Amino acid sequence: MSVKTETATFAGGCFWCTQADFEKAPGVVKVIAGYTGGHKENPTYEESSSGTTGHVEAVQVYYNPAKISYGELLNWFWRHIDPTDPGGQFVDRGSQYRSVIFYHNEEQKRLAEKSKEELNKSGKFDKPVVTEIIKFSKFYEAEDYHQGYYKKNPLRYKYYRYASGRDQFLQKVWGNGTESAKLGKGEVYMKPDEATLRKKLTPLQYEVTQKEGTEPPFRNGYWDNHREGIYVDIVSGEPLFSSKDKYESGTGWPSFTKPLEPGNIVEKKDHRLFMTRIEVRSKHGNSHLGHVFDDGPPPTGLRYCMNSASLKFIPKEDLEKEGYGKYLELFGMKK
Repeated sequence: MSVKTETATFAGGCFWCTQADFEKAPGVVKVIAGYTGGHKENPTYEESSSGTTGHVEAVQVYYNPAKISYGELLNWFWRHIDPTDPGGQFVDRGSQYRSVIFYHNEEQKRLAEKSKEELNKSGKFDKPVVTEIIKFSKFYEAEDYHQGYYKKNPLRYKYYRYASGRDQFLQKVWGNGTESAKLGKGEVYMKPDEATLRKKLTPLQYEVTQKEGTEPPFRNGYWDNHREGIYVDIVSGEPLFSSKDKYESGTGWPSFTKPLEPGNIVEKKDHRLFMTRIEVRSKHGNSHLGHVFDDGPPPTGLRYCMNSASLKFIPKEDLEKEGYGKYLELFGMKK
């Protein structure tokens, strides 16, 4: 049975890089490098790269909407470009290398404009987001030697990519989500768009993760779970805690002495309920997880008191197939 796909078009500078990045996105079926947005029919690489045809280097992305939404593709796009640069992308300069979202219908336009506005308001960048949002017209496939360039010429591509400064910039801004961070191996984590969140999460999961709610004690999924495995963010999938650090706190919520991946944990002061507590959130999903207290057992003396509704448990036997194979050694298993 053939997979039903939808189409999205993005320009993010050198199409060798944008093709390589999008091919690693889960749910993407095919990515083609090419030219779009200009006035000349069937432009060549030489013509387009001269900047005289009005085209930009772009990619046509064919994706399975049952596995990845257009909103998630937008998040992926933002995490692989510099959206504040109006003059090109990284080492590639000129209008033919500027960043553009080409929308195919009004819904894509609405989502793109909303996503751009949210990124502008996020404070992630100290300059405004200048990526254009333009109606799609016609896409011209690039020459064969440009298709899958990163696979055909891996050494030359890796040298170019490093020299371009792209990954260094992305690592500085996002701390993850770059090619150097092993894309496609369960190590890129994103918060889906609002519509996808509403569809993906149960009402309780949404209330807890998005509205800082609290589930009832002793009536939740993992407070008495004794299986071996890891706990990940229900929203983004980022690894958070391990069963190796879980203990019976008697509170009725899953409790841990320490995080599995401290870099995925954000702690901030919470002044609600007329007291000061330390809230725990996930870094990439920005999900409310629970709170951390200093009444835990040795060796840390900490109690990470989490909501089951914020978590997804991955049993040790499923780690490999779920993309978390690197944690098998925690449980004496080989990858």
